[in-house]
Amino acid sequence: MSGGHEREAAAAGNDRPTGAEEAPVVDAEVVEEDPGAGPEPVDAAEGGRAGSQAENVQAENVEQDLASLIEEARSQRDEYLELARRTKADFENYRKRMAADSAAARIRGRIEVVDGVIEAIDNLERVMAAEEIDPDGARQGELPADLPVSVQGVIVAYRDLHATLAKAGAKAFDPAGEPFDPNLHEALQAVPTDGVESGIVVEVMQRGYRAEDLVIRPARVVVSQ
Repeated sequence: MSGGHEREAAAAGNDRPTGAEEAPVVDAEVVEEDPGAGPEPVDAAEGGRAGSQAENVQAENVEQDLASLIEEARSQRDEYLELARRTKADFENYRKRMAADSAAARIRGRIEVVDGVIEAIDNLERVMAAEEIDPDGARQGELPADLPVSVQGVIVAYRDLHATLAKAGAKAFDPAGEPFDPNLHEALQAVPTDGVESGIVVEVMQRGYRAEDLVIRPARVVVSQ
């Protein structure tokens, strides 16, 4: 019998899973956590305020940088505008100066040509005066057929020279009967004249010439006293 019980006991022991061991029972101790040991809880409202302040600072920095850039751009704009105004003014002055110089050069050239023509006209008028030919009449109408060919040649040359003056924009003026004007006339003599008030041109000794407002040669006159 003893042998049979031993075999049953052995068989009963073999029914347990192979390698399984009973875990030792350990008394679990309750460990209380230290409130100061972990990270402190963060207040959500305080964290939001901190984030908002950081965003405000960043926005202010951006605004300051933008304002600085705008101010610099305005300063450069003002400099460029001032430079453009000065350049425009300088160019306008240069243009006016060049126009004035060009006009003066044309006038000088015109006067040089006209002076030579006027001298030739004066000589021809002396010849016509000796032949008792009216200068104003000589410039118009047909050539008098009864005059010598030489005198007719003088009249033709006289007309041609006046045509040259006209192309240069110059013309003669006779101020007889006009008030004396020192800008236009050169008084050679002043004489008492009955029935004429003082300061009137009573005789033209030599006609004057001008081109628009430019007096090329003043008229030489006798004035009433």
